[in-house]
Formats: sequence, C-alpha cells, structure tokens
Amino acid sequence: MKFLGKLFATGLLAVVPILATLYLLWWLFVTAESFFGRLLSRLVPEAFHFPGMGIALGVLILLGVGLLMRAWVFRALFHKIEDAVMAVPLVKSIYSAIRDFFGLVANDEGSDVLQVVAYTLPGTQARVIGFVTRRDFDGLPEGIAHPGDVAVYFPMSYQIGGYTAYLPADALEIIDMPREAAMRFAVTAGVNASGQNGRSR
Repeated sequence: MKFLGKLFATGLLAVVPILATLYLLWWLFVTAESFFGRLLSRLVPEAFHFPGMGIALGVLILLGVGLLMRAWVFRALFHKIEDAVMAVPLVKSIYSAIRDFFGLVANDEGSDVLQVVAYTLPGTQARVIGFVTRRDFDGLPEGIAHPGDVAVYFPMSYQIGGYTAYLPADALEIIDMPREAAMRFAVTAGVNASGQNGRSR
C-alpha cells in the first residue's frame, strides 16, 4: 500500500500541474472568444465569422494599447484614469495588487525593479531570497527608511504573503537569476529551482 501510495502521489504531481495549466489556458481562450466574439457579431456579418476571431481581436487590442502607451499623451491620460481608480479605497487595493502581480512579469529583466537579492540574517549563516521593490523614498513620511536603505520583499513559501524589510543596500547580495524563476524558487520552498534557461531541476 505504501508503494501504491507513492506511485499515486507521483502521478498526481505529474498530472495536476499540467491539467491546471491547460484548464487555465482553456478558460482564458473561451472567455476571450466569448466576450470579443459577441462584440464582433455586431460588427462583422455572420458569413465572415470563424473560430478564433475573438481571441485574435483580443490580442490585437492588447497590442494596440501597448503601442498607444508609448505615446506621452496616452500615458498621461492613462495615469489620470489610474489616479481616479486609486482614489476608491476598496478598488485601490484590488487594482494595485493585480497591477503589481502582472508587473512582476512585464517589467524588463534588465531593470533594477524587483531585482533578485539575497540577505544574510544577522548572527547566522542563513540567507533568504528577496526582491528589491523600492530604492527611492521621496514623498513618503520621515522615518520609514534610513539613508542608504532599500525596500526588499521576502515572499513566504506555499502561501500568498510575505514581509517587506528596509535594509541597507550594501547588506544585500545581487543574485543573477530571472525574477520569475526566483519567485517560483522562493514560494515553493526551493523545491522548484530553475536556471537561466527556465527548466526545472
């Protein structure tokens, strides 16, 4: 029974992540096809409809928005709308959480935003992985951080949460690791480790 249980657990570990990923992709495609498909049905004659038109329209809209955001006037307009959204207390919390999550993936790996660092706990040889979230504290109340400090987010393993610490920049060691791989490594307690090529080992 112990051997069968181990086989079952191994099969579960192999199958569930794949099925969950495929289900999420299927849900995204179906949702996009349904939403944008209904929009196209009002603009395009029925004879010109084909499967996947909704997804194609969604991709084109995202590309168009990304192109428009390169223009100063559209960025300024977007920030005005964003400021209005951030003025609503409950909406502000939800919006900022979603924005920051997608910013983890969208930010350029070459920038120092969410830079991967390691910090050695004082008096020990224990090291924790974190992400630099802020280097400039202008506009914030006095006493939040000392001169030379940076804000570092330390994610907690296997749960949504973590701690933000304000630490001296020279106490941190920069880790040459993609942010996505480092986050996956941290939240899975080191079980899922990926190198530069993104393959788990």
